Amino acid sequence: MAGLIAPVARLIEEFNRLPGVGPKTAQRLTYHILRGSPETAKDLAAALVAVKEEVAYCSICCNITEVGNDPCSTCSDERRDATRICVVEEALDVLAIERTGEFHGRYHVLHGALSPMDGIGPDKLRIAELLARTRDGGVEEVILATNPNLEGEATAMYLADMLGSSVPTVTRIARGLPVGGDLEYADDVTLIRSFQGRRPVDRG
Repeated sequence: MAGLIAPVARLIEEFNRLPGVGPKTAQRLTYHILRGSPETAKDLAAALVAVKEEVAYCSICCNITEVGNDPCSTCSDERRDATRICVVEEALDVLAIERTGEFHGRYHVLHGALSPMDGIGPDKLRIAELLARTRDGGVEEVILATNPNLEGEATAMYLADMLGSSVPTVTRIARGLPVGGDLEYADDVTLIRSFQGRRPVDRG
């Protein structure tokens, strides 16, 4: 980058590699680090190294866990319903569902979604591990909670087909209008799903 010394240009470039971080944001982050104390920079560097060295994947659900803590705390929690598995694309999705306090079963993290255009097929996801979990029986329901986009829908359809013979019930999370949203701003697919997922009104 013209006019920048090499260490600054390198850090801007590295920040710019992160998803959702454009050139302007990368520059602001870099100059924030420059203005901070050396300890702040060292703490950030140590956290980056630790997240690669001290984080592993659960051998059961493929969610992230600390090195040496396998299976993860969710899989080893006997209070959770082992007969129900919620399938999500990313570890962040587990956090979102857990915040609701609504689901008390186990999870399975695929680490992505099917996307032939990007070269992501079934072999690139943790689908084999999911099938192995359901093959021996004991799982009554698999809830497909992949994202409501083209890739997520394709992944859900593929998994429903693969799980059909080994799981009694395969369900898909409902999709519809967000709370506080306006009909005029909703896209056609969202409106269609909202009508398809309608239910009786509780009139007391």
